[in-house]
Amino acid sequence: MALRCGIVGLPNVGKSTLFNALGSAKAEAANYPFCTIEPNVGMVNVPDTRLEEIAAIIKPDRIVSASTQFVDIAGIVKGASQGEGLGNKFLHHIREVDAIIHLVRCFALEDVIHVHGKVNPLHDIEVIQTELILADMESVDKRLAKERSAAKSGRKDIVIQVDFLEKLKAHLDAGKPASAFPVAEADKAFYQSLFLLTQKPVLYVANSNGTEAERPWVKEVEDFAAKEGSRCITVDCALEAEIAVLEEAERAEYLRELGLKEPGLSRLIRGAFDLLGLCTFYTVGKQEVRAWTIHKNTKAPQAAGAIHSDFEKGFIMAECYKSQDLLALGSEAKLREKGLLRQEGRDYVVQPDDVLFFKFNVTK
Repeated sequence: MALRCGIVGLPNVGKSTLFNALGSAKAEAANYPFCTIEPNVGMVNVPDTRLEEIAAIIKPDRIVSASTQFVDIAGIVKGASQGEGLGNKFLHHIREVDAIIHLVRCFALEDVIHVHGKVNPLHDIEVIQTELILADMESVDKRLAKERSAAKSGRKDIVIQVDFLEKLKAHLDAGKPASAFPVAEADKAFYQSLFLLTQKPVLYVANSNGTEAERPWVKEVEDFAAKEGSRCITVDCALEAEIAVLEEAERAEYLRELGLKEPGLSRLIRGAFDLLGLCTFYTVGKQEVRAWTIHKNTKAPQAAGAIHSDFEKGFIMAECYKSQDLLALGSEAKLREKGLLRQEGRDYVVQPDDVLFFKFNVTK
């Protein structure tokens, strides 16, 4: 499941530094605008202590984590929707991702220039959001012209779509993102077919060194995200880049010295995973313990399909238990003794942290 999160923001807010910290792929990070032109793409493992605990009991030959794809998209500037900076090329890159990580500068360093001359998080957010809304307005205008022409036939469904688009256009014209537009259940399929930039879920990330002077800026971003119904986390991208290159033992010691339980990137990666509406289930065996990625509220046959299409086609049932029960009892044998291993059918909705074994039959 190759779902992607795009890291967006103004130039020089720390996007490439954050991307470098997230994984082994090394994006160029420099102190000038448009350092990133073509997007950098990297797969990042989702931190999962439950997977590690399961593996400690099963002792498999290998462990495979769930992963999320991150895309480092070049900085957007005011006027991008009209071609300023690198313009529509960047907007196209955003259109191709499933969710947005909006990195906002909340740090003041004189040797790192700000594209607008001073740190102002709310203004920076407004610049990005305005450009995305303007691009969406253009998309809706084009679709509306097409639907109005088709509505001359008198088809009721097209007339309904024209009415929907006109209301959505007025909403965007008021400077509001598409995600804030109320959509009835009957209109959701059409709404999704528009593929608007501001439909995408957003996780705001305040890039801050953690000083008291920067706290008001972080609070502004947190309050903005809360008002919008989005999440916000704070990450010191420069610090995370330093932590990321340390060996595991050194990293643990450094985190202890800083009074941290885990890197900020772990919170970011899990936040992105949740933003995409994903969760994991596990399969276990001596050869491999693996975390599989599915959408929340996925039923058992479709979860089986995440492993192989034949598993879904020939699905018979799933043997299932809670991973926390395995951790509590220490072995699958004890789970069976306690009657905690269940058999679930086609209508079972897989729960996060389930351990599943699928039975299937595919006739040739």
